[in-house]
Amino acid sequence: MTASTLTPAADPLATTLRAAIAHELPALRDIRRDLHRHPELSYQETRTAAVVGADLTRLGIAHKTGLAKTGVVGYLPPTPGDARAFSRTSVALRADMDALPIIEQTGRDYASVHPGIMHACGHDGHTTMLLGAARVLSQLPHRSRGVTFVFQPAEEGGAGGDRLCKEGALKGDAGGGIGAPVGEIFGLHGWPTLDLGTIGTRPGPLLAAVDDFDVTVRGTGAHAAYPHQGRDPIVAACAIVNALQTLASRSVAPLDSVVCTVGQINAGSANNIIPADCRFQGTIRTLRAETRALAKERFFALVQGVAAAHGCVGDITWHESYPVTHNDPALTEVFLSRSEAALGPSRVLRVEQPTMGGEDFSYYGHHVPACFFFLGLKAPGATHVPTLHQPDFDFNDDAMPLGIEMLCRAALGA
Repeated sequence: MTASTLTPAADPLATTLRAAIAHELPALRDIRRDLHRHPELSYQETRTAAVVGADLTRLGIAHKTGLAKTGVVGYLPPTPGDARAFSRTSVALRADMDALPIIEQTGRDYASVHPGIMHACGHDGHTTMLLGAARVLSQLPHRSRGVTFVFQPAEEGGAGGDRLCKEGALKGDAGGGIGAPVGEIFGLHGWPTLDLGTIGTRPGPLLAAVDDFDVTVRGTGAHAAYPHQGRDPIVAACAIVNALQTLASRSVAPLDSVVCTVGQINAGSANNIIPADCRFQGTIRTLRAETRALAKERFFALVQGVAAAHGCVGDITWHESYPVTHNDPALTEVFLSRSEAALGPSRVLRVEQPTMGGEDFSYYGHHVPACFFFLGLKAPGATHVPTLHQPDFDFNDDAMPLGIEMLCRAALGA
């Protein structure tokens, strides 16, 4: 798919945007693959930030670096001619920049040159599309509002969005950011199970709240042949992991949503020794504040109660992470309506149910109206589709024209 074959449209803006995107696309593909080749983990995105900063400088877009350590925030003012525009708030567009600690298995000629680190979530594509939007928007003869470009570090567990908000990135010149204060913000995420050429979102909750836990079950070590002389923390931990599944099956209403996953468990030093402790880690995902509070309460009760029943102690470290990604209903309905007018209703999907993944775009919605949407990556006829956080995932470059167009339309209110 190319920018010129997205879909016929009657409005002149479509012709203008798609021609500009088509012109920039070859260079943007090179940038995306360069970023993919050089992934950087959370708060280490120095090279990525330098690529972003260099492109904004070339475009003449004022920007600040070093926000949230490695973040970059740029500002493109309204075009001259509308004096009222300069007193208005800006529209912000956000992209995340960090990669993941995964060994890449894509086999691409632009695969990661950093062993054990790869762009397995598409942030290389997100960053490139936002640069593409900056290139296209900076060429337009008329922009009635300023545009704030938020290149965010540390989405993958580092809460870079929260840190940017606390440092005033949305508050403009007067609050620690740049340009006019932000009035609303848009962001996107490439979605491997959504068809190429489509977008999707919903008003209200779109992604789940995230809470992470780290539990150490402490018992008494013993010889494996004499278990009665100790208190086995492995047996206790296994019982706890099984009991935690009742959070979904017995603690929460059947039509509510909660996920509790233990993703790591470690214990022991030899096959004939009962260790003194066993550690497991995992995550809980919820969509409602009441369910989030209940899940935490029941988690503590189950861990400590089951551990005690086995003669052990359960020590819990609880990390309250990302809140629910909640789309502002009014802003999202306007975005959906305008998207349907631009692309046709068949290419704009109203997502029926939230997904239980988490996103730190959620923090921006606590400060200004926010709308987050999915961009389809699934190629026509694809039978095997690597999904997010898998070692063979790669962002689909053919999705970039539509992603850039939708970011531009969000900024222009069109």
